[in-house]
Amino acid sequence: MPHLSPQFPTMFKYVKLVYQYVVNHFLTCLLVPTMAMVLVQAIQLGPEAIYIQFDFTKTLCSSFLIFFVTILYFMSRPRGVYLVDYACYKPPVSCRVPFSTFMEHSRIILKSEPKSVEFQMRILERSGLGEETCLPPAIHCIPPAPNMESARKEAEMVIFSVMDTLFKKTGITPRDIDILIVNCSLFSPTPSLSAMVVNKYRMRSNIKSFNLSGMGCSAGLISIDLARDLLQVYPKSIAVVVSTEIITPNYYRGKERSMLLPNCLFRMGGVAILLSNRWWADQWRAKYKLLHVVRTHKGSDDKSYNCVFETDDAEGKTGISLSKDLMAIAGEALKSNITTIGPLVLPPSEQLLFLISFIGRKVFNTRLKPYIPDFKQAFEHFCIHAGGRAVIDELQKNLQLSAEHVEPSRMTLHRFGNTSSSSLWYELSYIEAKGRMKKGDRIWQIAFGSGFKCNSAVWKCNKTIKTPSDGPWSDCIDKYPVHIPEVVKL
Repeated sequence: MPHLSPQFPTMFKYVKLVYQYVVNHFLTCLLVPTMAMVLVQAIQLGPEAIYIQFDFTKTLCSSFLIFFVTILYFMSRPRGVYLVDYACYKPPVSCRVPFSTFMEHSRIILKSEPKSVEFQMRILERSGLGEETCLPPAIHCIPPAPNMESARKEAEMVIFSVMDTLFKKTGITPRDIDILIVNCSLFSPTPSLSAMVVNKYRMRSNIKSFNLSGMGCSAGLISIDLARDLLQVYPKSIAVVVSTEIITPNYYRGKERSMLLPNCLFRMGGVAILLSNRWWADQWRAKYKLLHVVRTHKGSDDKSYNCVFETDDAEGKTGISLSKDLMAIAGEALKSNITTIGPLVLPPSEQLLFLISFIGRKVFNTRLKPYIPDFKQAFEHFCIHAGGRAVIDELQKNLQLSAEHVEPSRMTLHRFGNTSSSSLWYELSYIEAKGRMKKGDRIWQIAFGSGFKCNSAVWKCNKTIKTPSDGPWSDCIDKYPVHIPEVVKL
């Protein structure tokens, strides 16, 4: 085997950097010399020769055509959608569930099922959750007392809190809101949660309100996509998206292992997001601009459809069953999503390498390892749904991300647990709280949900964001990141 010089990796690194620069700036590299040659030629000809060669009428018509095409282009462009601000829910200390409390409750509730208790303990030890995650008051009772009243109280506690904070941060009033979207997968009362918000804040009678349910942990980005589409239709509008999951009615009290998993991972959380298409009023103060939303749905496949399923166990107790195939199905959904989003965000250098790899495998050798695009060339920040330690590990491996790239996801899982559709916004808030968000930075949010769905949103930071003095991380950001051991012995 030939001996490689120690300098080879360094040389390869610089060769790749040169390649990326040349390919990514190909048009610039082509146009600059061309423009320089034209300028030199014009100087050599002189003003009189240029005037003789160019017909005034043709020049005027050409200028008018260019002007007309430019105006037509700007008029046909989709309206920009801006994220003005958002507010994440921070549960009160009284709702905190340390490991010892969780296990004590499990032993009492499942006293006749010691194997189920032991299973929950093993899951909790390896979950990546910390000691400060929270569950709603009704789950703290022994035995838990979930009912419609306590579920509504949790919904009011979370949703009204984030709405009040959002109004305070942005200065808007409830009657300024044109579009309201609320998503909550497993609690869908009548009247709906969106109607509850309209009633509480006495919103206008012509508000366009929507309530999404049953769409899993990726429902937050589905709501963003719906808001974006509505903001294309209705000019000069403000939309508020509320994403949450109400835990109270969905705490499983049986012994099926596949249905006990959500008890160990899901915790309280929620977010309210203010979106606007009023570029003249909100572009200057908005934090982010929405660039892309890509949605992938694998529901046509039975395995994908059934991998996260609400059902009754043998004893008639309702819960959410998580399939053993979940990670494999999530991986396939991610591949489909990446195939769609890649051409929208990847620089030409990465797209060219992927194309060469694809052709090489198809034409020459199918055993060649496929080229995995370097998404770090397209994004500065990654917000991966904090669904569990395995989800974050798998995406870090597949996308070849560093520990710092997945830090927001791991720390969110540790501090707040799996807050379902709102977890992405706790991660974004973590990046802001660390003072890492700079003007021009691009953010990739990736979420997975029942169905099975993989959804992505791409944002661009409008301005360098100062470290906030409030928010869900305000009292603990200084101690993060923390080391999370593989197993926490309980």
